[in-house]
Amino acid sequence: MTWVWLVPVIVGAFIFLLGIGFVIWGKREEESYYDNLITRTDLREFFTRWPPRPEPGALRTGGWIAIVVGLVAAGIGGVLYLMQK
Repeated sequence: MTWVWLVPVIVGAFIFLLGIGFVIWGKREEESYYDNLITRTDLREFFTRWPPRPEPGALRTGGWIAIVVGLVAAGIGGVLYLMQK
């Protein structure tokens, strides 16, 4: 029972790292999308949305939400650790 605080800390850290990955992925997708628009002469990808790509804004927003949830979960684990002492 003394390690029950470790579960939210591990889950929180995993979600936090996942959130950071989503923010970075969203930023790279955004740069790739706009760089691709500059090199295209017909802008077909911009108008037809083909090939489909994850929306960069949604990836970054989801990443920030995951970062906050991860920090809250890790904080809960920290409170549980302090309460057991």
